[in-house]
Amino acid sequence: MGDEISVVWFKRDLRLADHAALSAAARAGAVLPLVIVEPDYWRLADVSHRHYAFLAGCIEDLAAAIAAEGGRLLVRVGPAVEVLEALRRRLGGFSLWSHEETGNRWTHARDRAVRRWARGQGVTWTELRNFGVIRGPALNRDRWAAQWDRMMAAPSLPPPRGIAWATPPEGVAAACVPAAAALGLAPDGLRHGQAPGRAAALETLGSFLARRGEDYTRAMSSPVSGEAACSRLSPYLAYGCLSIREAAQAAWRRQREVPAASRWGAALRSFIARLHWHCHFIQKLEAEPEAEWRPFARVYEGMRPPADPARLAAWAEGRTGYPFVDAAMRYLAAHGWINFRMRAMLMSFASHDLFLPWQESGLVLARLFTDYEPGIHWPQCQMQSGETGINTVRVYSPVKQGHDQDAAGGFIRLHVPELAAVAGALVHEPWRLDAAERARLCPDYPARIVIHEEAARAAKAALFARRRLVEAQREADAVQLRHGSRRGRARTPPRRAAAAPGQLALDLDGAAGG
Repeated sequence: MGDEISVVWFKRDLRLADHAALSAAARAGAVLPLVIVEPDYWRLADVSHRHYAFLAGCIEDLAAAIAAEGGRLLVRVGPAVEVLEALRRRLGGFSLWSHEETGNRWTHARDRAVRRWARGQGVTWTELRNFGVIRGPALNRDRWAAQWDRMMAAPSLPPPRGIAWATPPEGVAAACVPAAAALGLAPDGLRHGQAPGRAAALETLGSFLARRGEDYTRAMSSPVSGEAACSRLSPYLAYGCLSIREAAQAAWRRQREVPAASRWGAALRSFIARLHWHCHFIQKLEAEPEAEWRPFARVYEGMRPPADPARLAAWAEGRTGYPFVDAAMRYLAAHGWINFRMRAMLMSFASHDLFLPWQESGLVLARLFTDYEPGIHWPQCQMQSGETGINTVRVYSPVKQGHDQDAAGGFIRLHVPELAAVAGALVHEPWRLDAAERARLCPDYPARIVIHEEAARAAKAALFARRRLVEAQREADAVQLRHGSRRGRARTPPRRAAAAPGQLALDLDGAAGG
């Protein structure tokens, strides 16, 4: 087939613009764009139908964008090594290009297997940086923020024009994206998900920067106001419809248009800081993949017993007897998204009030978050559970959060209709109703699963008993050295710098709830 073909393996980077791997491959020769749908991945405990539905929509959007440029996206189903080896046999050799990916344990192992295959078959696999995450010995936490600045300030790469697209080899059809049912994925209750794809990502970014974001700093904490005031970009960043550099540069352009002392100025500073934290958290998992299942501070291992199935189910289904917790969980199940403070409260309640291990409650949330990003999710699960060794232990009061974020109780009544007839502030504490009122107003709403004050006291006692150990103090120093933030100046537009090439890739509103 003439010169060697460059196969561009699209993973969670489903766009043509600001795509380092595609741009580099296009300079090297004819490009064969490839997506691999891996059935084994979709059997994992941390993935769900809503993830695949969003991904499939993004793949179809990418296929249409490539077709508009005269190419054809090759979609193959099967283990990555088998798919790539079948291509190699048909093509007689190719170079492989992709972005680096910081995923879960499974994708980490998959990439190691692909790397072994590539070396064994003489295939050159070039991986380039996608996020502001640094792989390998180049990582230096003291200089990390400056490196992030340089990458974000480098010019965004335009969609390559005039690409020499390679056609799929004879006998390798460009298959359709398989249906979720073919992968064993059943609908999971999502009713109000965000639209997938590049156009939706750009519209969401534009509406946030032009209209919705002005009250971001104040409004992001409540699930009521946060639905509109938060950026809502997190799923588009997670699946790569939009690059984080595009988001940062758009925010910097907008920043130059507004007074620094205005509400817009404050909102944009806060938003840009959260783009920085997005990569800061993913860097933790990149540097320490075990963080998916082991606490950064090993002294906390085994502190929480295996999850009580009844407690885990009550929390997962929004029937804990705490109205604001249950409303937040039911909202999340229906929307696939909730703002960061509510994510933190849900994790806090599972870890402290119910004393569930974050590894098990974290899987529930991972499946519910359409924007599930392992590098953000697992460090946040640890942090909210008090097992990093370096972060302040925060135990959220579900009643106080309800009063603070849903004072009138409208969010509760909408999402927990069993409480719709409860008037006034008692909707936050239905256990204060007398027996006759409870039987009349909310007979189907469960009693409290625990008493918050007692459960929180016991959880904090267990945590601080370990935190006071000499071993824990030594570990905290080591964790801070490996993963701690090096706080510096506020995020402002850095001077432009040359692009820096790059495992194996706090979200926009504090962690993953952007």
